[in-house]
Amino acid sequence: MSWFAAPDFWFARLVFERGLAAIYLIAFTVAAWQFRGLLGSRGLLPIPEYLRRVSFRDKPSLFHFRYSDRLYAAVAWSGAALGAAMAGGLGDALPLWGAMLAWLLLWALYLSIMNVGQLWYGFGWESLLLETGFLAVFLGNARTAPPVVLLWLLRWLLLRLEFGAGLIKLRGDRCWRDLTCLRYHHETQPLPGPLSWFFHHLPEPLHRVEVLANHVTQLAAPLVLFTPQPAATVAAVVMIVTQLWLVASGNFAWLNWVTIVIAGAVVDTSLAGRVLPLPAPPPHLAPAPAWYAALVIAYFSWCALGRRAPITVSRWHITPPSATIAALQMLLATADWLVAGMVLFSLLPHGTSTPFTVFLGAYLVAHAAGIASHVPAGAGVFEVAFLALLAPGAANPEHAGLIASLLAYRVLYYLLPLCAAAALATMSELGRGHGVLSSSHSASTFSADTSQPDRTSQPRHP
Repeated sequence: MSWFAAPDFWFARLVFERGLAAIYLIAFTVAAWQFRGLLGSRGLLPIPEYLRRVSFRDKPSLFHFRYSDRLYAAVAWSGAALGAAMAGGLGDALPLWGAMLAWLLLWALYLSIMNVGQLWYGFGWESLLLETGFLAVFLGNARTAPPVVLLWLLRWLLLRLEFGAGLIKLRGDRCWRDLTCLRYHHETQPLPGPLSWFFHHLPEPLHRVEVLANHVTQLAAPLVLFTPQPAATVAAVVMIVTQLWLVASGNFAWLNWVTIVIAGAVVDTSLAGRVLPLPAPPPHLAPAPAWYAALVIAYFSWCALGRRAPITVSRWHITPPSATIAALQMLLATADWLVAGMVLFSLLPHGTSTPFTVFLGAYLVAHAAGIASHVPAGAGVFEVAFLALLAPGAANPEHAGLIASLLAYRVLYYLLPLCAAAALATMSELGRGHGVLSSSHSASTFSADTSQPDRTSQPRHP
């Protein structure tokens, strides 16, 4: 099954798995060192008391079967030891099924800790680590090529993470919209780092550039993750650089580092090898066993179609559609984007040597910029982004032909459908108005007729 495997991403998987294992090591070590005062039998929020109030179904954890401070310490230190071993390459030394069990054990141990952590484990990076760690169970090891569908799920996770964070900012405090939030963010963040003081005292224009760059990274770059390479790699690198900037300027535990290792799984190994000294690729990656492929496909199907939990964004609660409606919507949306792209591609000047895949990537990125700008139909924003991607340079001779193509595209794909819709709406309203007038006339005639007395029924007086 050549479609199932992505052998070119062997190094991306290596970076992802080793980095994730190192984060597991840190998370378990933190749990082992801090739990007694916070969660121990004599801690601020004792675990035994909490377990009496919750069920295994609500908060699955190994500690429902038995709890003691020694057992908690054993679980934490065992997880740290296994995380260190996986970071050192244990997963690649084991058989495929053994590596999957090792990742599953790490996930189960940390889930047991988080689900009894109460207030101390209510932060986003805890659940993000678990969601990412469960995906790692199905990613395989050095004995087989990475599954394509798992790489897509990692990109989907990264898109949800970054795009959701961008929307929260944009719909939240006004300072994110007027680019002034970083005037005081570095000073007032919960856990400033050693360099936060210096970031706080950067010039005001640079603070505005920081906020604007954040919006580009979280609202535009995630949409490029599903475009062909090298555009997806560029988007991932932009996110990695932004996350490293956040690591230097503040302290968000391992939230930034988990985001970095997820973005690392998007980077194409062949592209990274041109600028980095990478190790030699494996001599041969065996085909995926049938049981492994079936398990991965079943998990992917469950992720895509199995749940319809409501999605909450700020004050809005969105219930996803059924699997049939979702598939139909995706099919229609894909067809619409492809047809629109082909219309513009056919209007490009003769002699244009841009391949359709490169053109389509630029087209999608330009549309994403238009959507993020909140300008109706992305007017002006789409055109500027499209020109900058396909014909960079202030005095590029290709600009005239591309501008003419864009104007013709706007007329064919926007103006003509708008005029046709307006004409149909006008005809519909006129027809409805004629029907209303006819009904009103009939009603008034009927009223006039019934208001006249029936002389034949009146008695005659002598």
